[in-house]
Amino acid sequence: MLEGLKVIEMATYIAAPGAGGILADWGADVIKIEPLNGCPMRYTMANVGADHLKGSPIFDLDNRGKKGLAINTATPEGVAAVKRLVEDADVFITNVRPGGLERAGLDYDSLKEINPRLVYASVTGYGLEGPDRDRPGFDIAAFYARSGVGWLQTVKGGEPVSLRTGIGDHTTSMATVGGILAAVFERQTTGKGRLVEASLLRAGIYAAGSDTAVQLRYGKLGSTKTRHEAVQPISNFFKTRDTWIVIVPRQGSTDWTAICKVIGRPELETDSRFDNPKNRRANAADLVDILDAAFIQHDLDYWREKLDAEDMIWAPLLRPADVFADPQAKAAGAYVEVPEEGGGEGTYLSPASPIRFPGADDGPKGPAPALGEHTIDTLKASGFSDEEIESLRKAGAIG
Repeated sequence: MLEGLKVIEMATYIAAPGAGGILADWGADVIKIEPLNGCPMRYTMANVGADHLKGSPIFDLDNRGKKGLAINTATPEGVAAVKRLVEDADVFITNVRPGGLERAGLDYDSLKEINPRLVYASVTGYGLEGPDRDRPGFDIAAFYARSGVGWLQTVKGGEPVSLRTGIGDHTTSMATVGGILAAVFERQTTGKGRLVEASLLRAGIYAAGSDTAVQLRYGKLGSTKTRHEAVQPISNFFKTRDTWIVIVPRQGSTDWTAICKVIGRPELETDSRFDNPKNRRANAADLVDILDAAFIQHDLDYWREKLDAEDMIWAPLLRPADVFADPQAKAAGAYVEVPEEGGGEGTYLSPASPIRFPGADDGPKGPAPALGEHTIDTLKASGFSDEEIESLRKAGAIG
């Protein structure tokens, strides 16, 4: 779908490369520029003592199908090479800090002089303005802790729970792709590119937008309660004999009637402790105890039949290994085969990009590149002569 869209990505870690990775899956020609020592995510497995394992799944997910270049942008020659690549590019994606880009002459104002049609996507921790514009910001800091998401996920009186790798980054990746494609669409009319600004902080605030909207409108917000203190006690997690499930009741009392039927306690529907939402909230601890005692009696398959018979909204709490075994995840196209790196003939499974386009070639176009794998070929395709390439090598601008 994006065949013919040329993207230059000068980025490391996850959020910005994740955006480039989605575009690559959808057919864009993504040229990834890394420092000469490579993106730190290449070495994730080695850093946790698992360097005997092949590949780096975290890096490979966000960089499959890209062309890999290693360019030292700390040198004037390296900067000049990047600018030359940008001359006919459609999109430039970077997560380098704004101050560093300005000093190097790779900021938006500098590159739009070279290519007025360029859509320039900046992905930072905290945005391009304000006192913290140059503060480094991984997703657990900027997206999770500082945005309010982490506080919302912390049960009142409990200790904060960490964010798993890349969740905030990949949320920001998806938002960045949306911004890039909106700007590409606009360019069809105006003929001009624009700056697209994404930040982990802003994405986190939006991700928590339902709670944030309440806080902004009313000036207050309830804390996250324990299971036994829930505002809607049946909107909760419950332990079956073999796993946990979550139940999500709809507004009104329809699902209160249904849950009483599911657990075989129809008399609870008219019990004065629970006969309306206010009373159920006031007696939440007692109600959760009753539901706990019921659900623990049977396994998931038993409750699946009961809950589905009442058309209730629920789901099992699955481990990633269980998710892979779930036929619905496969039917949704959640996994894709990726060609093995290093010229291997095999494939391995990886998460698909977040959107499916039925009938389109919307999957991986190749493996993640080795460090600098396509440097020479890409430079030559962009018009660099052998002499110019050798000059870049001597200057330490390429590996």
